Amino acid sequence: MPDRSIRVFGDPVLRQICEPVVEFDEAARRLAEDLIETSLPAGRAAVAAPQIGVPLQAFGYDVDGRRGAVFNPVVVETGGELRDIDEGCLSVPELWFPTPRWEYARVTGLDATGEPVDIDGEGVFAQMLQHETDHLKGIVYVQTLPRERRREAMRSIRTAPWFLAGSQN
Repeated sequence: MPDRSIRVFGDPVLRQICEPVVEFDEAARRLAEDLIETSLPAGRAAVAAPQIGVPLQAFGYDVDGRRGAVFNPVVVETGGELRDIDEGCLSVPELWFPTPRWEYARVTGLDATGEPVDIDGEGVFAQMLQHETDHLKGIVYVQTLPRERRREAMRSIRTAPWFLAGSQN
């Protein structure tokens, strides 16, 4: 398994809008493997490239018996109801907040060889698709929370032992 540390809220790489992947070479295949392997340990579902310090549009996942990586993903469809779902993030360790997410989501993108992929799902899988594509736009889920919940989340983050001192979040 790759030794990839997870960047935490306050790290500037998490606020960057990621660049699209344009070359699907050995480096892209290694990145896909790293992202998938980093998502495998218990308690994890997916990892976006910026969470391991790589500002590229890619994420790996291991959710509901499905495993893979998507490059240059775009959410092309959401559906069902917008519901508050308890959500956490490896970049906001040990904190969970009810987050508005659509019950269904569909993403298109490319695999590590540059071939088109089209994945969709409901429930936790849909939540993951929305969460990971947000990361690639420089958005950590706590930034999407309604105002009062976001204030509560920021208070919790600022007092968390892992929080990066001096961040401007």
